[in-house]
Amino acid sequence: MIPTFNERHNLAELIAQLTALLDPELGADYELIVVDDDSPDRTWELAGELAARYPQLRVIRREHERGLSTAVIRGWQIARGEILAVIDADLQHPPEVTVQLWRQMVKGADLAVGSRHVEGGGVSDWSLLRRMLSRGAQLVGLLLLPGVLGRVSDPMSGYFMVRRSAVAGVTMQPLGYKILVEVIGRGQIRWIAEVGYVFRERQEGQSKVTWRVYLDYLRHLVRLRLSALSTLRFMRFALVGASGVVVDMALLFLLSDPRSLGFGLTRSKIVAAELAIINNFLWNDAWTFRDLVGARRGPGHKLRRLLKFNAVCGIGLLLNVLLLNIQFNVLHINRYVANLIAIGVVTVWNYWLNLRLNWRDSGASR
Repeated sequence: MIPTFNERHNLAELIAQLTALLDPELGADYELIVVDDDSPDRTWELAGELAARYPQLRVIRREHERGLSTAVIRGWQIARGEILAVIDADLQHPPEVTVQLWRQMVKGADLAVGSRHVEGGGVSDWSLLRRMLSRGAQLVGLLLLPGVLGRVSDPMSGYFMVRRSAVAGVTMQPLGYKILVEVIGRGQIRWIAEVGYVFRERQEGQSKVTWRVYLDYLRHLVRLRLSALSTLRFMRFALVGASGVVVDMALLFLLSDPRSLGFGLTRSKIVAAELAIINNFLWNDAWTFRDLVGARRGPGHKLRRLLKFNAVCGIGLLLNVLLLNIQFNVLHINRYVANLIAIGVVTVWNYWLNLRLNWRDSGASR
């Protein structure tokens, strides 16, 4: 499956390389599917011309849809094989690795991933900033979805093969470019194999990686995280968090405003934030996670839960500041939009970690 948009200068070379590699390995028992999003450079037209020379090539031109991930799904829907694959059209994914991925599938893997972070993998000439953004995005994913992104060394990879039976009957709802996260998060994936590859620099055309790609990635992570959570419990957690904002703001005004007590701003903020955390803890302990407390309702158990809650919220605050700065200073997202995104990510983070490490530790079943 080859999703394309303005890849006219790369497509012919990619098809030629893939057929030269796959013909000896598979004979005629494979297909190449190009799904083009109505490229202004008429990539779809060239693909149609190539299909006359390469019988394994099929072409779809989408005139009213956009997006790499949805293009991949569209290609998979019409694919006839039992092994589904995806490779970028820009030649940044070395085609020769396709054969190695195929051989891992033959051995029985449910998913074979081309990875830049295992032996034989790497990136050709990335700047320090780009490396930091890539690793930072992976770290955020590990914080929010450790059971998904922790299963592979390169969850940001867009070069992989998956067994059809592992995703059959699964409703895919990907956002942006990182469809591998969706496949691992929603599919029935048991055995994962990884093959190292060196990510090449683009020779023709323009990169499609913008700040919106990272924004879609964050939205995608939050969507997957929410899909695994109890909606009612999470809504309670969010309402309690909103009450904490009211407590924090009211106390900050009472303590620091010159028309009130007039204490120093930093001291006032620390007191206000801590009392807001205590407010949130008491409501969550008595309402949001009440059924998970079980028999451990004594003062000692409650104090331990409060200390854990403080620690989780403190880490969440640091994560909030980090995300806000990356989005505003590096990706140049509007400060208020960036703050809302950071708050959303941290809310999910606080909820998930408290559920796994705090109230779940009480001994009650979920």
